[in-house]
Amino acid sequence: MGLILSEITVTTMPISKAPTRLTKSVGTMEKAEESEENRAHLKSVPSAPPSKIANQTDIISILIAGTLHKCKNEWFAIAYDRDMPPEKPQWAELFTEVVTSGLCTGCAACVIVCPHDVLGYNDAGGAYKPFHFDIDGGTADCTHGQRGCTLCTRACPRFRNWESEIDTFLFGRERKDEEISGISQEVILARAVDPDLVQVGQDGGLVSAILVYALENDKIDAALVSGLEGDGSTWKAVPQVARSRQDVINTAGSRYTYSANTLGYKEATDGGAERIALVGMGCQASAPGAMSAKKAGKTARRFVLNIGLLCSKTFDDAIFKELFEDRYKIQRENIKKMNIKGVFQIWCHDGSYHEVPLKEAHGWTREGCKNCPDFASEHADISTGGIGEFQDWTLTVVRTDRGRELIEEMKGKGVIETRPGTDDPGAIALMNKLAKVSRKRWPETAVAAPRRIPVA
Repeated sequence: MGLILSEITVTTMPISKAPTRLTKSVGTMEKAEESEENRAHLKSVPSAPPSKIANQTDIISILIAGTLHKCKNEWFAIAYDRDMPPEKPQWAELFTEVVTSGLCTGCAACVIVCPHDVLGYNDAGGAYKPFHFDIDGGTADCTHGQRGCTLCTRACPRFRNWESEIDTFLFGRERKDEEISGISQEVILARAVDPDLVQVGQDGGLVSAILVYALENDKIDAALVSGLEGDGSTWKAVPQVARSRQDVINTAGSRYTYSANTLGYKEATDGGAERIALVGMGCQASAPGAMSAKKAGKTARRFVLNIGLLCSKTFDDAIFKELFEDRYKIQRENIKKMNIKGVFQIWCHDGSYHEVPLKEAHGWTREGCKNCPDFASEHADISTGGIGEFQDWTLTVVRTDRGRELIEEMKGKGVIETRPGTDDPGAIALMNKLAKVSRKRWPETAVAAPRRIPVA
């Protein structure tokens, strides 16, 4: 974090949280404390007030050169230079602060904005993480970043002060503590009118109706969604691109395992799409906002519609073999449709129906979900979820002007029907309850904003 003191830029961070290359240059905390050279040098350099340093200890910065100060029994590196340029965090910081710290959700936003093709994505063995190829700086650094490229950190919806930055860009202010489920204009219940979309879709088919309407009314060229690989018998969720009504129908429904839908971006743009809709859980729904707030170029401008899915967690693919097959004898190739309503509801091609207690599935919670604070997809244009009393209606949170205008237009043309959210107060209460649970997951060691909830 840069502090300006008497026209001198001062950058501070705890040594215990420093990147390896920094600790190598200044030594361990014990050695630093014993260094006569460091203690002597402190007398001749400016020092940031301890209170200011202590308040910024959750911010990690790259330090090219520095000295050490002690504050509250912790040694801090202090880099100072009258002409020090603004910090440009890149893959090295993203790798340390997000990818390997437990904050990474695997949304893959960093991958799709990388202009140098040095980032990949690993979805094998429950990883669901971006990685840097062992070239151009190695796995933990990036030579392009060293030369000034910062696109990966600007796209990341979990990097540093992400929530406040996106809130301010989208809504002109940060959310209040009591806005546990995020900033919104209204909460309604909605569903598709088209019976085909109701049948194949989830909880009234609203998301399918939005995508079909947007495609057929020249509002988007493509939508990034999830589907099932191959013939669907493996139930592995993968990113897919929907360009037509039939594409939407083919990919309708929920999977509950993870798909980084943003990875369909290249296929969409290679096919000529310039106006793209994204459908995804909160971690993905925050990505376009992060890109726009931090000006991540053409990629940000192409996302013109953002539909979020209420989500408390997703599960690792191993759940099919280790829980459904081994414990309940439900073969994945026989599964036709799934839903979660307090339990796993599983409909099979042979006409059978099964319920699996949700508590039995917790052991297969995906690693990237365990610290996620966003149940309600707080940065989507429209957030949707199948919770509450009415199973054939979608709880719909309208957040942005763009989302409100689209819902009103569809309602006016008879494409969807709506009713007040207050018709199902239990659904709204449950959304806020689950949002509160999710916010408590966010680590206390990270930036504080995502954890904020009412004191009472």
